Amino acid sequence: MVIGIDIGSTTTKSVAIYPDNSFKTLITKAFDPITSATGALGKMLMENKLEIASVKNIVLTGVGASGIEGNLFGIPTSKIEEIQALGLGGMYLSGKTGVVIANLGTGTALVEAHKGRIHHIGGTAVGGGTILGLAKAMLKISDLDILFEMASRGRQGQVDLLIGDIAGADIGFLKKEMTASNFGKLADNATPEDIALGIFTMVFQVIGTVSAFAAKSRNISTIVVTGTASNTSIGKRILDAIAEMYDISFIYPDHAAYATAIGAALKDR
Repeated sequence: MVIGIDIGSTTTKSVAIYPDNSFKTLITKAFDPITSATGALGKMLMENKLEIASVKNIVLTGVGASGIEGNLFGIPTSKIEEIQALGLGGMYLSGKTGVVIANLGTGTALVEAHKGRIHHIGGTAVGGGTILGLAKAMLKISDLDILFEMASRGRQGQVDLLIGDIAGADIGFLKKEMTASNFGKLADNATPEDIALGIFTMVFQVIGTVSAFAAKSRNISTIVVTGTASNTSIGKRILDAIAEMYDISFIYPDHAAYATAIGAALKDR
């Protein structure tokens, strides 16, 4: 069994991959790398009733990995660069190669992934952190679940200027219900629910458009969406509308939040 651990600034994701390719996932929280890594390992073993002797090796990645030297509990421990881990994990979860991976975290990283070649394209500072920051500033809300529930009852036309507001009809490949300007028509009577939807819409439209342009520039038609902010029905609806516009496809694999940890565990396989 191999354990991959993705050590973030406050959240650590770990994955145990068994010889038969089945795996277990786990999220823990801690504020220093050593506590994060050892806590994740211990909790993974305890919750799944595993013996430490069954762990063949451990692979670390993420921003906190640089703070750990040597082996953990005598188990051979190595590291993998985060972009490489993300590429391996994204391809594994999607079952595809020759893809762009959009990893939605605090910001958004874009990675081009082929078998044997993984390349960091770039990304955007717009991501889950943007959603939470704007929600706190505009709505005094810091809970993502509350914000999502509010947004599900929002009305986009109360916040965004749409193509139909300008032209009254479709313009070329732009449908009249598409956004011309995010927050460009913020009504005086817009509700907090409308504003919540406006925040989600702006963030996911930026992510979707940047991802689509990156894929198109490399003649790639499939974008694999990973990361902790990837699994929302509102986000998927927005991204799928962009996919139709640019004739590409977004894939939302199961366990997408663990893509980087899974990629770490796959390092030597």
